[in-house]
Amino acid sequence: MTKGDNISKINIKQPLKIIYSSTPLRINDIGGWTDTWYSGQGNVLNTAISPRVRVQIKVYDNKEHKRERVLVRAENYGQTFRFNPEEPDYKYHPLLQAAINSMPIPNEHELEISIISHIPAGSSTGTSASVCVALLGGLDSLAPPRHNLKQLASLAHQVETEKLKLESGIQDQVCAAYGGICFIHIYQYPLAQVTKLKLDKKTLKNLEQRLCLIYLGKAHSSSRLHEQVISSLKRKDTPFKFLRQMSSLALQARDSLQKGDLKSLGKIMVENNECQRSLHPQLIPEEADSVIKVARKYKAEGWKINGAGGPGGSLTILASKESKERQMMLEAIDSLGRGIKHIPTSLALAGLRVWQKLL
Repeated sequence: MTKGDNISKINIKQPLKIIYSSTPLRINDIGGWTDTWYSGQGNVLNTAISPRVRVQIKVYDNKEHKRERVLVRAENYGQTFRFNPEEPDYKYHPLLQAAINSMPIPNEHELEISIISHIPAGSSTGTSASVCVALLGGLDSLAPPRHNLKQLASLAHQVETEKLKLESGIQDQVCAAYGGICFIHIYQYPLAQVTKLKLDKKTLKNLEQRLCLIYLGKAHSSSRLHEQVISSLKRKDTPFKFLRQMSSLALQARDSLQKGDLKSLGKIMVENNECQRSLHPQLIPEEADSVIKVARKYKAEGWKINGAGGPGGSLTILASKESKERQMMLEAIDSLGRGIKHIPTSLALAGLRVWQKLL
């Protein structure tokens, strides 16, 4: 879809500079669901991965004093649109417009923004938060004052919860900003203390070799299901105890990683997965259970649905320490059909990165 005047016209001009930014995605969020307003307090331990979300911002001189002076290319969707950053209409890609509207863009600048992620949309890997943090981080360099990582993560969270009125925990934005393996203590939502774990090289190497991201064949879509779960949690009835249990599991996962005990981590992943199933059985979809069955066969030590769960999305597996069994497991998973497949990843120890090229 295309909106606005002759958008190709901007490409014949020479940009003043090009700003680049990138952020990691998130998997294996132990304690997810506890970083929310209805939990109030909690703990999350998550892991940042590549391939990273990438943003490119070409900055031009706005000699024509255009109002619709931001051109956005959403590469994953093959869509391009132009809008006024001071008066977003939210007709196309509301998240992108809301993020861009959250940063002051000097009137003398015209922007051409390209955004791409190499992991399928709706993979439950925190893509929307990563895109938002990458956009805010890149735009932050246009005009002072500059924001620190904590402020950018908070601003990205506000884009979703305040501007767009969406349900959102804080962990995805934190992971995108900080990277690495983050322990997040939510002491009073949305306020949190963030600690990046410092693990030895052997543990990091083992994690990188053994953590496997499995796409479950279709984009994650479960807003109605999540509304049902949230409704029960707001009443603090029986399902609420599972939030407290998952919060405790995040603490245990942190301690296991710091000891280099991946066997214990795997057990914690499985227990967290079952806690999510206890919140609502449909949070662990049939496709995930099919993958888990294969993982068990090839002696994987852990598995956990990514994000809040529900139809589609993805699963993290802590595969066997034996490389032959890992390879056989991935081949068996790829043969399940229905679009289920392994997505190669690597640990992303760095969070938001921003750099620029003056022309």
